Amino acid sequence: MAANPDETQQAGIPNAGSSNTQDNDTQETREWMDALSAVIESEGPERAHFLLEQLLEHARQKSIDMPFSANTGYVNSIETDQEERSPGNLLIEQRLRAYMRWNAMIMVVKANRLHPADGGDLGGHIGSFASLASLFGAGFNHFWHAESENHGGDCLYIQGHVSPGVYARAYLEGRLSEEQLLNFRQEVDGKGLSSYPHPKLMPNFWQFPTVSMGLGPLMAIYQARFLKYLHARGIANTENRKVWVFCGDGEMDEVESLGAIGLAARENLDNLVFVINCNLQRLDGPVRGNSKIIQELEGEFRGAGWNVIKLIWGSGWDPLLARDKDGALRKIMMECNDGDYQSFKANDGAYVRKHFFGRDPRTLEMVANMSDDDIWKLSRGGHDSQKVYAAFHSAVNHTGQPTVLLIKTVKGFGMGKIGEGKNNVHQTKKLGDEDIKAFRDRFNIPIPDSQLAELPFYKPADDTPEMQYLHERRKALGGYLPHRRTKADESFTVPALETFKAVMDPTPEGREISTTQAYVRFLTQLLRDQALGPRVVPILVDEARTFGMEGLFRQIGIYNPAGQQYTPVDKDQVMYYKEDKKGQILQEGINEAGGMSSWIAAATSYSTNNRIMVPFYVYYSMFGFQRIGDLAWAAGDMQARGFLLGGTSGRTTLNGEGLQHEDGHSHILAGTIPNCISYDPTFAHEVGVILHHGLKRMVEKQENVYFYITLLNENYAMPGLKAGTEEQIIKGMYLCKEGPKLAPTVQLLGSGTILRESIAAQELLEKEWGVAANVWSCPSFNELARDGQNAERWNLLHPMETPRVSFVAEQLEAFAGPVVASTDYMKAYAEQIRSYIPKGRTYKVLGTDGFGRSDFRSKLREHFEINRHYIVVAALKALSEEGTVPVAKVAEAIQKYGINADKINPLYA
Repeated sequence: MAANPDETQQAGIPNAGSSNTQDNDTQETREWMDALSAVIESEGPERAHFLLEQLLEHARQKSIDMPFSANTGYVNSIETDQEERSPGNLLIEQRLRAYMRWNAMIMVVKANRLHPADGGDLGGHIGSFASLASLFGAGFNHFWHAESENHGGDCLYIQGHVSPGVYARAYLEGRLSEEQLLNFRQEVDGKGLSSYPHPKLMPNFWQFPTVSMGLGPLMAIYQARFLKYLHARGIANTENRKVWVFCGDGEMDEVESLGAIGLAARENLDNLVFVINCNLQRLDGPVRGNSKIIQELEGEFRGAGWNVIKLIWGSGWDPLLARDKDGALRKIMMECNDGDYQSFKANDGAYVRKHFFGRDPRTLEMVANMSDDDIWKLSRGGHDSQKVYAAFHSAVNHTGQPTVLLIKTVKGFGMGKIGEGKNNVHQTKKLGDEDIKAFRDRFNIPIPDSQLAELPFYKPADDTPEMQYLHERRKALGGYLPHRRTKADESFTVPALETFKAVMDPTPEGREISTTQAYVRFLTQLLRDQALGPRVVPILVDEARTFGMEGLFRQIGIYNPAGQQYTPVDKDQVMYYKEDKKGQILQEGINEAGGMSSWIAAATSYSTNNRIMVPFYVYYSMFGFQRIGDLAWAAGDMQARGFLLGGTSGRTTLNGEGLQHEDGHSHILAGTIPNCISYDPTFAHEVGVILHHGLKRMVEKQENVYFYITLLNENYAMPGLKAGTEEQIIKGMYLCKEGPKLAPTVQLLGSGTILRESIAAQELLEKEWGVAANVWSCPSFNELARDGQNAERWNLLHPMETPRVSFVAEQLEAFAGPVVASTDYMKAYAEQIRSYIPKGRTYKVLGTDGFGRSDFRSKLREHFEINRHYIVVAALKALSEEGTVPVAKVAEAIQKYGINADKINPLYA
């Protein structure tokens, strides 16, 4: 097949290792090589493969030390005669790609030309889509199914920097208007297109956020696994669905990109296809200038157990490789590094003749009858539509393994001298008039010179063959992509709050429990609900016993696609470790990022699978937002719905584990995510009310929020729900323990385990200092702050209206005296509500700023100055500042409780 004249490119060649063993008998070596060649030619590669396997096994039995390599030659994995032929009209597809390239380029150039008053610089990328337009063309035209009656729809993780190309296609399809294209990266007025794939900003369009590089590949692996999980459990038929993941070769340096490829191979995720766009360039320069990124990635994936398909060379190379009987061309292909290949593309055909083919007289002779232009038209594989189709076809028909396609392209293809193959192409977004004219000529766009200054988009008439073909292909595949479902078609009724009586009632005397146990009781009861129970997805990262959840092992089983092929050592126990093909628990091992990725897959199942699932992911709170915060932010973008449970929370509660395990800031981090609703409950009934409320919002109402709830490993008596406080618990504050009607009076606020220190301080204040105190449980300072900010904003913008009052002020206004807040978190957590405390009232905040450390809880709370004694001192100091008690009382209390006033501030200790 002749090289495509519109999509031509240069050669590419990585380094291979070479043996240091000297060949002492070249004739014998040649005889072995000839024998293998004869087998390949007469009996085929499968027979040759079998014989080699037999020889290798024989060598192993003889204890021969054999060299290992996961690499194959630097040529295409699929032989020319094995390629599946594309059924499409390649000429029409080429024309459509040209229009999309043009519109994508114009969109970015316009965004950076037309608003000089604002700096005229909105950014955008041209080079990335230019390199993989043929890959997208093959997928959209032949492989990627939309959701339909007969298909659940494929999941597309689209490389973030290529969004202009996807918009350009949607424009031709009539799904986006010219006005929207003109508002690329201009979203404030609601007409624009987001810079990258963002489901939050374009809720009916983008499926997944991917531009936080590395997260897309990681999340996609767990998405593919979750599809298998749904199918195994009989919740949805997902057997014909694929997860396609587009990554750049530079993106693979992100730790997350390769972090879960072992899981994909181990669980035989043959519904997963990685497409790595190997244009050899990252943002600033070559990915591997001195070596070969394709060979490196082949080794990584093949070693992990993936099916690897390399597409390096376009069809124009086939005749040359067929004539390469002595391997001279293949040798040069392997010896040249990626830096060389970039230089080849940045120059011209004469340069390639001299510096590539000229490395060996035999290869130079191969191209003696080819002009420099002919040499220049030798394309890279990713710009050959037929070969791309063949690679995709092979990938979707492979079973038993995930597949990675390593496809070589040119970054900035078609951008000419200003960008094609250049180091600066990623940042190139402003093209001059001559560059635009050259781009038009390169892709034969039917726009006359007289209109070029207007930077017009191009869209053929609806009755043209190109437009008819465009729509026919998508109709055959079920509809248009990308497309996102915003609500599931199904619905559920959450069990009544009374169903969870075991959590809501007071604990019997002598039966103290922790809030973690309260959560497990709630979850166990929810699992018994016939409708919603099967939709619960408990997710663990190897800490089930820490959180008292081992009882679920036997009850609902741990998902394993292979079942349990061994006898567990604890089989004789009631709560033995039970793995099952239909297991309900997702046990991720010591892998917080994996746990979060599984949670995201389940939490967005209403969108990707039209199935409402309710994930509960419990983990050490310190290893949540701090460790996987970018995934938590992506979950917000994806409109996730589910529960994150931060176990053993607080800086002084996980008392023996030390600095790295003690969390005093996860609620501050949670508060940065707008649709994350966070709570730090103290009592079991608070846990129950919050979980039930979350279910009502996320399951019944299908609201796009998710909940973060911190849990404790400290046992104490639970007082039970006081009727009528449910709404106040949800809003973030209720009167937990009212004090006597005495004066002076102080208001004590707290959350989590430190609320109990406030209750103890209430007793000390009354008995030892004659001060009355009311104790307020504040399960969410974050929600209180958001409420206050909302009221403050409304008052700012409605100066003539009756001012709104924050919920904090509303609760406190009938109760006199200063306010003291104490939590197991940094002071900033409770400081958020300072401006909403009623005017004229002193507000003191105690918190755990500084690094955590190991000791008994009592010692830690003394160290961080948040125990009952410090609360008493803070209350007395606040009263003294308001002139209610003598300041000498404060000094007296400091002495009475043995407080070292001159010790180092815990923040610096």
